[in-house]
Amino acid sequence: MKTLIIIPTYDERENLRPLLEAIFSQAPKTDLLIVDDNSPDGTGELADQIAREDSRVHVIHRSGKLGLGTAYIAGFKYAIDHHYDAAFEMDADFSHDPRFLPDFLKEIEHADLVIGSRYIRGGGTPNWSPLRRFISGGGNIFARVMLGIPVHDCTAGYRCYRREVLENIGLDGVESQGYGFQVEMTYRTLRQGYKIVETPIIFVDRRVGKSKMSRKIVIEAFTYVLRTRFGKKPENRTPLTGSPVPGNRIEEVSSTSNS
Repeated sequence: MKTLIIIPTYDERENLRPLLEAIFSQAPKTDLLIVDDNSPDGTGELADQIAREDSRVHVIHRSGKLGLGTAYIAGFKYAIDHHYDAAFEMDADFSHDPRFLPDFLKEIEHADLVIGSRYIRGGGTPNWSPLRRFISGGGNIFARVMLGIPVHDCTAGYRCYRREVLENIGLDGVESQGYGFQVEMTYRTLRQGYKIVETPIIFVDRRVGKSKMSRKIVIEAFTYVLRTRFGKKPENRTPLTGSPVPGNRIEEVSSTSNS
């Protein structure tokens, strides 16, 4: 499959080159798109330099810090326009370990969306604080129960979509960022009847720099779930009730990378 890994960046200069080297060591045939939000530390300039050195690397420059969700939407549209078969979401901070990429590439061959799950057997968050575990785990449970999402890790940001999903779930209507963006994309994918597979990953805190997590991102996800649950439902869709809608299949797989 022709695949594209989308990596939004903001002040990730120290991580960028070693991350790309790690990615290509695991998935040498994939392409990579860096979506930089005018990073003050020169991440965009470094990305351009790497792109001149390696034809697999492409760069989109944006005018400022416009948000994670819009960065991925820009990347998805790039993937559609350039006829990629599948597109990844991946953080620039090494919290999404490139060693799991072969598992994603294997599973996307027979799935529409592959989610790197922290909350199935083989997955985990070994160096998180109890508070962060509570916020993330509680947020997942809240979204799953309120929206009837039969996915263990609906806020996960390490994932891979087939192009057909991105073409048909209404990217221009996606409003959320951060955790809310991941929940909304999962929900939209399920409502269209696509097949989701969860593959286990080990998620660790970023190596260099500061976390982009904020109270605003958490609150946005919470309000998105409430608004979707109690607001006007999309037309011509079967409401989710805690189990897959007709045509949906949710699967868990074991990861050879974790053994």
